Amino acid sequence: MSEPIIASSSRSTEDGAPTPIHCLYESELAAFVEARPSFVKGFVALEDFKAKAGQVLVLPTPQGAVDRVLLGLGTRDKVEAMLFRALPARLPAGDYRLATVPEGLDPGQVALAFALGAYRFDRYRPRTGPNGGGEPRRLVADENVDLDEVHAVAHACALARDMINTPANDMGPLQIETIAREIAERYGATLDVIVGDDLLERNYPAVHAVGRAAVPSRAPRMLELTWGDAAHPRVAIIGKGVVFDTGGLDIKPSGGMRLMKKDMGGAAHALALGRMVMAAGLPVALSVLVPVVENAIAGDAMRPGDVLATRAGLTVEVGNTDAEGRLILADALARAAELEPALTLDLATLTGAARVALGPQVIPFYTPDDDLALEIEEGAREASDPVWRMPLWDGYREAIEGDIADLKNDPDAWAQAGSMTAALFLQRFAPATGSWAHFDIFAWNPKARPGFAAGGEAQVIRGLYGMLKSRFPKASA
Repeated sequence: MSEPIIASSSRSTEDGAPTPIHCLYESELAAFVEARPSFVKGFVALEDFKAKAGQVLVLPTPQGAVDRVLLGLGTRDKVEAMLFRALPARLPAGDYRLATVPEGLDPGQVALAFALGAYRFDRYRPRTGPNGGGEPRRLVADENVDLDEVHAVAHACALARDMINTPANDMGPLQIETIAREIAERYGATLDVIVGDDLLERNYPAVHAVGRAAVPSRAPRMLELTWGDAAHPRVAIIGKGVVFDTGGLDIKPSGGMRLMKKDMGGAAHALALGRMVMAAGLPVALSVLVPVVENAIAGDAMRPGDVLATRAGLTVEVGNTDAEGRLILADALARAAELEPALTLDLATLTGAARVALGPQVIPFYTPDDDLALEIEEGAREASDPVWRMPLWDGYREAIEGDIADLKNDPDAWAQAGSMTAALFLQRFAPATGSWAHFDIFAWNPKARPGFAAGGEAQVIRGLYGMLKSRFPKASA
């Protein structure tokens, strides 16, 4: 991802003045137009620009060059920084600046929104242009913006989206391991990798069972990245890394399998969030735990009716081989429990039921900790990163109780609440120390909208990063 943000202090006067962007509420448009040359009024009317939220209009000079840009804010009741995600795709190449930052908006969040909106996935179809990727659209940020942080968060989100968008033939277990290794090397972290049958020796039996049917070059593995001062509070971030999900012997239909390259979205999100934490130098001891498997079909694939061991010592009867994500997360959560973390966050593209409940844009999360839930919601609001807390309803716990094992991975049909029963299953393995929250993410935009390209999407991690900064503040200089 190219740098879409530049600092005003780094520009020389030879670069020329950046084009101003005027942010206008609907109620301000008439006065703005009256103060401009007469042809502007005609142009605004011709383009039917009414300053509605997200509307963008490029105003030319009489000679046809770009003079300035108008961005509609709509009404004053609700304006979010993420509105600025729509700008990069609608601007000619060049440098831009905000004439004024709308009242109540954080200039850093505005700059980040612009950066997120500049994302494109062009690995397999590069954009055309004189420089291959096309000329950039750049925002000259407010001088008080921490550009290092903006770039770090934008790049982490772009990494997650790139990983999710990349098809499984190019994003297998080894590729995820390589990305984790590159992150570890960049930030001075350590990475422990356990592959194939060594998972049995090191007591990750559920990870092995789910991934053992894959070809040897795509063998299952457990990644554990460790960073920070061990004297600081331990934060464990866990991500589901199913690089492709056929459904196993309970095979998915073709329509259900089409997007299963994104079933490693939890792993992508965990690595991206971990990267943000390390880049910021937060005072935590960080553990990023990523079980990586391919849920393939072969002679030694796990079967419906099999009883699996888990790292926690609980047994699980496999009722459906397509409910494999919770099995590998069970081993990862059990490993996190051994680290006695102050906070555990797990992220997974876990259930279709979550989408039935809240659709693709709002992410359900589960935690028994009311204080943590409030912190997560506050971080999400500030980052415009929507989440919704769901209950861990005790009445559904018996739906996951096993008949011949401690648990089963497919809940009884009477309970119906598929996302909730999956969270209840994971809670049985979550650390008893500290707080825990589970996020049933989608990691995908099924429909393009301004600033949100169709395809892989980074969800909840910007809000979680804000929450972690508030919970574990850096000491003031």
